[in-house]
Amino acid sequence: MTTVNFIDLFAGIGGMRLGFESACHELGLTPNCVFSSEVKKTAILTYEKNFNSQVEGDITEINLNAIPNFDFLLAGFPCQAFSTAGKRQGFLDTRGTLFFEIEKILKHHQPQGFLLENVDNLVNHDQGKTLKTIENNLSLLGYQISWGVFNSKYFGVAQERKRIYITGLKQEKVSLTELHFLMNAQKEVRLNDILETNQPTLTDDFSIKLTAAFSPQELVGKAIKDKRGGKNNIHSWELCLKGNITTEQKEILNTLLKIRRYKKFAQLKGIKWMDGMPLTLEEIEMFYAENKSYLCPKNLKKSLDNLVEKGYLKLEHPRDEVAVEEKGKMIKKRVPREDLPKGYNIVTGKLSFPISKILDPNTVTPALVATDMAKLAVVDGEGIRKLTIREGLRLFGFPESYQINLKPDQAYDLLGNTVVVPVIKSVSLRLLTTALAHLNNRDIQSSLPVCS
Repeated sequence: MTTVNFIDLFAGIGGMRLGFESACHELGLTPNCVFSSEVKKTAILTYEKNFNSQVEGDITEINLNAIPNFDFLLAGFPCQAFSTAGKRQGFLDTRGTLFFEIEKILKHHQPQGFLLENVDNLVNHDQGKTLKTIENNLSLLGYQISWGVFNSKYFGVAQERKRIYITGLKQEKVSLTELHFLMNAQKEVRLNDILETNQPTLTDDFSIKLTAAFSPQELVGKAIKDKRGGKNNIHSWELCLKGNITTEQKEILNTLLKIRRYKKFAQLKGIKWMDGMPLTLEEIEMFYAENKSYLCPKNLKKSLDNLVEKGYLKLEHPRDEVAVEEKGKMIKKRVPREDLPKGYNIVTGKLSFPISKILDPNTVTPALVATDMAKLAVVDGEGIRKLTIREGLRLFGFPESYQINLKPDQAYDLLGNTVVVPVIKSVSLRLLTTALAHLNNRDIQSSLPVCS
């Protein structure tokens, strides 16, 4: 098996192809991609430029006979249907049903094996029934199925990204057990190891306010949102984003953020408890009276109304949980109790902060997703800046030769939906060595490292 023919479905920017080809080269095999499919135009443009090969469009519109014969199928099939970032509709979502396109291709072409990648939530989706359906359907095609959940931070990249990897071979089951042992021996890479230096910092009004209010050291690891989070959060009022307010008013907001989840207020209102209840002036005064360690402002109502006027607070009725019928089913829903007095509540919503989090360079990043990547920043000197495209590529283990010639926001969108190349390589090594061992009728136990 000198040449390995494979197809790359839902190819994105080619992360699975890179990992699989790298594994082939390490085993002395010649990888040959005979077919690629992707629908996103920016991904197609990037893929074709880096691989100098044509990408076909929507896999649902391609005749099965138009796909050349191949040995292995690669597919990081769309994960939004199973992801916590999405609505987790699974096979009810049209993106979830794309798995059945993979099944049709495997049934028609009967290749030696495959490698699939998806979010780790697939393991427990619909109480495990979704994964069981996938396993059963693939087994009926004659494949021995293995799967494992691996965290990319153990594979030489500075990102904590857990994903499920599903392998299948006609001959025998692929053992992924040794990857769990080998990844524990890997040296963990930190964000600081992959950062570029002397990059231009942000000069917009928001960033200037942020760096004026906090030192670079104070910003590290902070999230910027008007929600609870203790000392790890920076709130809009701390930067006076909606207008200047007094130190006393900032303390009022910090106090409200904390006490609006107290269960005693739900009991007083006669509603089912929820985190984030509006509190009346009387309820807020009651809290200050019962908690002497908190100094009650002299003109509390005036301060509260001023915060409403500036948009930090809003007046609203408390919401109670009731059972309502929707589409023939009884569901629980929160509805305003207009018979109860309005109270003061923090204005949260989807605030359009240009930055959502300042990453800590001494740790790994959280799992990077398309919706967040454009709002992540790092401290650089005395300022802050967004991640560069090159840094984004490094966080997914792409080689330095790989190029994305797009605007940063477009690049972040592509990267947030890609795969981690070194993990794909490691799983591919197990897949290929198992296939080779069977073909050669001898036991080839891989002594290769997880990452080369």
